[in-house]
Amino acid sequence: MHRLTISLRSIANSYCKSKAPQYGTTGGLETLLTFTTLSGHGSLGYGMESVLRSVQTQIVNALRLGERNRASSLLSDIARRNNSLTANDFVYILEYCARSPDPLFVMETWRVMGEKDVYVDDKCYLLIVRALCKGGYIEEAFSVMDMLGENHDLYPILPIYNNLLGGCARSHSVSRANHCLDLMERQMVGKNEITYTELLKLAVSQQNLSTVHEIWKDCIKYYSLSIISLRKFVWSFTRLRDLEAACEALQHMVALVLRGGFIISKTGEGKLFTLRLDIPMPSSCELGLKRCSDENEDSELSVSSKVGNEIENDGLRMLRKDNRSSIMKVLRWSFNDVIHACAQTTNCSLAEQLILQMQSLGLEPSCSTYDGFIKAVVSERGFQDAIEVIKIMQQKHLKPYASTLATIAIGCSKGLELDIAEAFLNQISRSSSVRPYNAFLEACDTLDRPEHAVRILVKIKEMELQPDIRTYELLFSLFGNVNAPYEEGNMLSQVDVAKRINAIEMDMVKNGIQHSHLSMKNLLKALGAEGMVRELIQYLRVAENQFSRGYSCLGTPSYNTVLQSLLEAKEIHMATEIFKSMKSCGFLPNAATYNIMIDCCSIIRCFKSASALVSLMVRDGFYPRAVTYTALMKILLANDEFDEALNLLDQGILEGIQSDVLLFNTFLQEACDKGRIDIIELIVKRMHEQRVQPDPSTCYFVFSAYADHDYISTAMEALQVLSLRMISEESSILEESRTEFEENYILAEDSEAESRIVELFKDSEENLAVALLNLRWCATLGFQISWLPNQSPWAKRLSSKYGPGESVAA
Repeated sequence: MHRLTISLRSIANSYCKSKAPQYGTTGGLETLLTFTTLSGHGSLGYGMESVLRSVQTQIVNALRLGERNRASSLLSDIARRNNSLTANDFVYILEYCARSPDPLFVMETWRVMGEKDVYVDDKCYLLIVRALCKGGYIEEAFSVMDMLGENHDLYPILPIYNNLLGGCARSHSVSRANHCLDLMERQMVGKNEITYTELLKLAVSQQNLSTVHEIWKDCIKYYSLSIISLRKFVWSFTRLRDLEAACEALQHMVALVLRGGFIISKTGEGKLFTLRLDIPMPSSCELGLKRCSDENEDSELSVSSKVGNEIENDGLRMLRKDNRSSIMKVLRWSFNDVIHACAQTTNCSLAEQLILQMQSLGLEPSCSTYDGFIKAVVSERGFQDAIEVIKIMQQKHLKPYASTLATIAIGCSKGLELDIAEAFLNQISRSSSVRPYNAFLEACDTLDRPEHAVRILVKIKEMELQPDIRTYELLFSLFGNVNAPYEEGNMLSQVDVAKRINAIEMDMVKNGIQHSHLSMKNLLKALGAEGMVRELIQYLRVAENQFSRGYSCLGTPSYNTVLQSLLEAKEIHMATEIFKSMKSCGFLPNAATYNIMIDCCSIIRCFKSASALVSLMVRDGFYPRAVTYTALMKILLANDEFDEALNLLDQGILEGIQSDVLLFNTFLQEACDKGRIDIIELIVKRMHEQRVQPDPSTCYFVFSAYADHDYISTAMEALQVLSLRMISEESSILEESRTEFEENYILAEDSEAESRIVELFKDSEENLAVALLNLRWCATLGFQISWLPNQSPWAKRLSSKYGPGESVAA
């Protein structure tokens, strides 16, 4: 019989080869099956098994190539040409479907097996359920389980339930998972480490930290956990940002590694697992089972991170002798997880301790380790320390990830270090996120450096990065205004702005991105800054029309931007219409809206309308602030009602408003224009009482008022006092800074002295720079600088002449 089988195999092989060009592989199989049927041999023993295995391989190869019709045809041929099929004739196909996964073909295979009355054993059911669960067909998988429950010849095994729980975790179905656990309870299949792992995945997907802790307690009650299971717990705790629990599980891993005595292997899919007997524990806790424990293990699982040298050396020797590489890889993964969690929770000190522990274990930090560590460093200590860590990586010949470079670049951008940030961004060859580039654009916007932004935009295009709405919000802010600050728009600049805005909007359309509230606000702000009132209203009307059709990129801040632009353009009638339109569209005014409209009333000098708006403002729950009082005082001062304005000022101070320099400068400007030195002196006294520091406008108004009346000495004395108060209101601080300021700026005789003062403007220290220039000018004219401004005769005269609480000038 053995000889006959070999002979038949030889004939079949030669026949298939001769017919292969005509019939192909399938034709050869059909001829072989026909031959065996005619010869009266329904089963050819080993030979037939080999052929069917070959056909299974062809089906799997067809599925891999995407030739599903051919795979279905081959499957039908098996069923049509043979009546004595077993589960082994399909198991290779089922294994592939479970691994891929391919739930549709596994259902087709299962149907064929049912049509041929093939006995489906536990292994086949396991593969079918696994394919369905991994493929997202969770309902069908539960239907299979229902059929198993009805078949008394079969007993559902724990791996099938574990696959069901895995499917529930992937589909985030808590109800299905609970149903599965109920089935497990009724069938008394118990739980093993894989069960707990699948439950962990579901708990993490639900962000349910308390459930993860419950699973942890249940596990350590019955198990001496493997290093793989401990890694899953570390992963779970870090995803839910429980650093304390994550560190505890990590130290369990370290202690387990140092004890040694276990082996890690790989599955066919490349997943790591621990080679040891995994006995399922009953679901019911009433059996009183205790977890397995080693003789040398303490009764509790609390493990100190400080391990004795003797134990450590023994464990490490065992690792070298065994499978150190795989074990240390798993351990490094868990260290990396905790270090990355440290970055998310801004715990740089813990991340540093973990790095040191890794090195003490002989576990060299990887690029991923440094990625998490650098993120922690940047979040807590800043980018400078992170750059030092990058240098350490370079010494170890480790190339930082793109995400690592992006993190430092973001830190540099937040620190407004554009050159350093750009250098790190240029080292990124490929990036999937536009976020670090947005951070750079935001820094350029803060510093008003559009020229730096252009280079980064070129890099974004070269890398084919997809901009997001934040990118466009920043582009409108950066490039919407052509003129430098304090310059008014002209015809040329307005044409340029229109081209820029059009180009940005076209790019938004190309990338399928619609306006946000902020992008629309920045666009409207750009048009307003250029004085393009007509275009401003057109964009607003288009946005309102879109809002009526259900798409909204408008909001109260956008309307406020338009109203502010109309206020600056003195288009008061149009501002009133827009205010009414805003309310009709259902947008409620806020405090800023009311303050803008009250300021509009100051232009038309209508105190009655302003008072009505204040009443509406209070009714809507917004209380007047310094900006409100400023707008009201503008109206009174414009109408020469100084006494009423001073009374209003005193009322605001009594009500506790936070006075600012703009409020007092409003008085000073009108008093200077009207030649009211008495009002000026009273307001300067009030400023000093409220500890409001002067600004350059304050100095200008006071100095001009005295100079216009030829009080030159008094003007110079007042200028000195106000300039010193611009530096500081504290005499002690002025005394400390006196030597530095006199030697380097005020009395310096070198040609670079004034250039040094001008440099302060670049550092956004305008008040200090103006104060030093004023004092240097006074010194150049021969006036002696006194660093005790409150002892100045002018300051003393104001203090004695205008006592506290005096509100009306004599």
